Amino acid sequence: MDDSESRKRENSDYLSVDGSNDGLSTPSLDRSSSTNSDGGFEEFGERVFPPLERLTIFDILENLALPQRLERMQQAMQNQAEKVRRQRTKLTERALSSTNILVGELRKRGVPEEDLKLEKYRQRVKNSVERLSRTWNDAKTVTLKEKITFTLAVMNLIISAYMLGAFPQNFHYWYTAQVLVLIPLRWYKYRQIGFHYFVADLCYFVNVLLLLSIWFFPQSKRLFISVFCLAMGNNAVAIPMWRNSVVFHSLDKVTSVFIHFMPCATLHCIVHLLPVTLQQVRFPAVHTIKYSPPTAPEHYRLKDMILWATLPYAIWQLSYHILITVRKRDKIAAGRPTSFTWLRRSYKNTFLGKLVLSCPEKAQEPAFMAIQYLYALTTILPCPLWFSSLHASGAFLLIVFAWASWNGATYYIDIFGKRLERELETLRVEVARLNGALEGGSRDASRGRKEGKEGVEGM
Repeated sequence: MDDSESRKRENSDYLSVDGSNDGLSTPSLDRSSSTNSDGGFEEFGERVFPPLERLTIFDILENLALPQRLERMQQAMQNQAEKVRRQRTKLTERALSSTNILVGELRKRGVPEEDLKLEKYRQRVKNSVERLSRTWNDAKTVTLKEKITFTLAVMNLIISAYMLGAFPQNFHYWYTAQVLVLIPLRWYKYRQIGFHYFVADLCYFVNVLLLLSIWFFPQSKRLFISVFCLAMGNNAVAIPMWRNSVVFHSLDKVTSVFIHFMPCATLHCIVHLLPVTLQQVRFPAVHTIKYSPPTAPEHYRLKDMILWATLPYAIWQLSYHILITVRKRDKIAAGRPTSFTWLRRSYKNTFLGKLVLSCPEKAQEPAFMAIQYLYALTTILPCPLWFSSLHASGAFLLIVFAWASWNGATYYIDIFGKRLERELETLRVEVARLNGALEGGSRDASRGRKEGKEGVEGM
C-alpha cells in the first residue's frame, strides 16, 4: 500500500505527454508547500525539486519563460489600476451630478443657498486673517533691506562723527564717496515711482556745486562763497521745512537728511577744522576769504554773499522753471509730484499757503518762486556768522541735527506706532464682523440643509 502511494506521488511530479496532470508534471512552486511543511529544508528540496537524473527539457523551458509571465502579470495589474481610476472618475462625476440635481431641487423648493454663502464667509475670513498676518509681519518684523539700512545708517553716523573729530582733513573724501552713491541711487529709486522731478530741487544742485568747488575749482572764491551760503542757509533750514527725520531703517529718509546736512558738515570741516597750512594748499579760496583783512576785496561781506549766492540760485530757478515746470507741464498736471505741488498741499492751511492759493492759478507758481527766493535770502542772513565763528557754526549744526532727530523720534513713536495701532484695530473689527457673519451663516446653512433633507424625503 505504501509502495503504490509512493509510486503515484513520484509519477505525479512529471508532465505527461498530453500535458495533463496524469503521469509526469513539473515541480510545483506553490508557497504553501514551503510554509506548511514540517520537514525542514531537506524535505522541502526533495519534495519540490526533482533529482538531477529526472530533470527534463520541459523544466528548463518553463523556467526560461518566467520573465514573460512576470511581464504579463505587471500588464494585468496596470490594466486593473486604470480600470479602478476610470471607475473612481465616473463615481466622482456621478456624485457631482447628484449634488447638482439636489441643489437644483432645493432651489426649486425655495431653500436659500446658505452653503454657498458659508463658503464665501469662510473665504473672506481666511483672506482677512492672511491680510492681518501680512500687516502684522510688516509692522513687527523689518525686512532684510531695512535691517541692512539701519545698520549702515548707524555706522555711517558713528564714522562721520569720528572723522569729524579725528580726521577733519579727510572728511570731504568721506562726503564725496557717499554723495556719488546716494544721489544716483535716489534718482533711480525716485524714477521708478515717478518722483524723479524732486531730484532737480535746489538741495541737489547745491551738492553738485560743492563737488565742483572741492575737486575742480578750489581756488574760486565766488563759487565757494555761493556754495557756503546756499548750503548753510537753504539746505540746513530745509530740514525743518521739509520735515527731514533721522529714521535709520528708511533709506529714503536717511538720504534726505544726508543731502541737506552733510554739505553743511563738510563745509564746517573745511572752514573751521583744517590746519591752516593744509587749508592754504588744498583750499586756497577758503584760506584767502577767511584770513583776508576786512577792507580787502577778498573779504566777502553780507551783501557780497547775497549777490554771489543769488547768481547760481537764479541759474537753477530759471533752468528748473523751463525744464520742469514748462516742458513737463502735462505730466505734472497728470499727477507727477514736484516740490511746488508738495509744498502747496502740505502748507495749504498755513498763512503762506493760503496766500499762494489766493492768487490766480497762473500766478501761483510765480508767487511761489518769489516766496522761495525770499526764503533763501532770509536763510543767508546769518551765514557771515557761521563762516567766521567755529562755535556758532557748530551750535547751529547741532540744533539742525537735533531737529532732524526729533522728527525721527516723532515718526517712530507717534506716526509709526499709531499707524500700526489703527491698522490692527481696523483688521480686528473686520475679523470680528466676519466671524459673526460666519456663525450666522453656519446656523442658516444647518437650517437650510435640514429643510432640504425634509424636502427630498417628501418627494
